[in-house]
Amino acid sequence: MGEALGVAVLGAGHMGADHVRRLDRVVSGARVAAVADPDADRARAAGGDLPGCTLHTDALAALDAPGVEAVLIASPAEAHEAALLGCFERGLPVLCEKPLAPDARGALRLAEAEAASGGRLARVGFMRRYDPEYQALKELLDGGKLGRPLMLHCTHRNVSSPPHFTSEMLIGSSVSHEIDAARWLLGEEIDAVTVLRPRSTAHAPQGLRDPQFVVMETSGGVLVDVEIYVNSGFGYQVRCEAVCEGGSARIGEDHAMVVHSAAGAGQEIAQDYLTRFAEAYDTEVRDWVAAVRAGGPADGPSVWDGYVASVVAEAGIASLNSGARVPVRLAPKPGIYA
Repeated sequence: MGEALGVAVLGAGHMGADHVRRLDRVVSGARVAAVADPDADRARAAGGDLPGCTLHTDALAALDAPGVEAVLIASPAEAHEAALLGCFERGLPVLCEKPLAPDARGALRLAEAEAASGGRLARVGFMRRYDPEYQALKELLDGGKLGRPLMLHCTHRNVSSPPHFTSEMLIGSSVSHEIDAARWLLGEEIDAVTVLRPRSTAHAPQGLRDPQFVVMETSGGVLVDVEIYVNSGFGYQVRCEAVCEGGSARIGEDHAMVVHSAAGAGQEIAQDYLTRFAEAYDTEVRDWVAAVRAGGPADGPSVWDGYVASVVAEAGIASLNSGARVPVRLAPKPGIYA
C-alpha cells in the first residue's frame, strides 16, 4: 500500500462532495483516487481539480480505477448493495453511509455476502459513535457511575425535509441514527417499536406525517423515546438524555456562541448535520483510514449493525402505519460479527 491510501468516493452529492473535501484537506494518509456519480458534472465539480483523481459515471468502474485501495460510499441507498458487493468481490475495504440498503432483506444479503467473503471489510457510517459528546456519554454509562440506565430521551429535529422525503423516511433515514446510538450506548438489542402520531405541523408538505414519536423497548427493559421532527423551521438539533438509577446525563445542548446586541441576545443554531457533526465525520473517516492502513476495519459499526438498524426501522414503519406495537425479529448472526 502506498504512502497515501487511494480512496474511491461513490456519490458526489451533498454528503459525497463533503467526504471528497474531507479526504483531500482534513484527513492525513489518504487521497481521493476516483470519484463516481451518474451525473458527470457533479463528479467533475467534486473531484475534477484533484491531482490523480479519475472521474466516472459508473460506480463499479471507479472500483477498478488506478490507485484505488479503499472505497467510501455516499450514493443513494438504492445503489449501495451493488457497490458493496463489488467491494467484497475485490476485497476492498469500504466505509458505507447509512442506510446500508433500502430494506432489511437487502441488508441481510449484504451481511451474508460479507460473511461468505471470510472477514469484515465494511463499516457503516453511524457517525454519532465518533462524536465527542456521545463518546463521553457512552464512557459514563459503561463506567456505571450513575447506576443502570432506565430511559433514553432523544430529540432529532431538522430545519426542513427534502422534497422527496416520505413519512416512512422519518424513521428509515432519520431515526436510524437513534436506533444505532441506543444499541451502542446501552449494549442492548431493541425488542419492539411503537410509533405515535401527533398532529402534523402546518409546515410539513401535504401528506407528510411530521412530527412522530417513536418508543423503543430494549432487551434489558430500557425505554428509548425519540421525537423526530423534520420541519421544525429553526435549526438542526440532536439531543440525548440518559436517565439512570443514580442520576441523569444530557448531551446536545447547543453550546454555541451567544451574541448580545441592540436587537437582543441570540445563540447560533446549526442548520444541518454536516455542521453539527463535523468533528464526528472527521474522526470517523480519520479512524477508518488509519484502520485500513493498519490492515483492515475490524471494529466500528458493522454491516450487521446496519442490518439491525434496518430491521428495527421496518418495525417502526409497520407501527407507524398500523398504530400497533411491533416486535423486532432478527436473523441468526453470522459468526464474523460475534
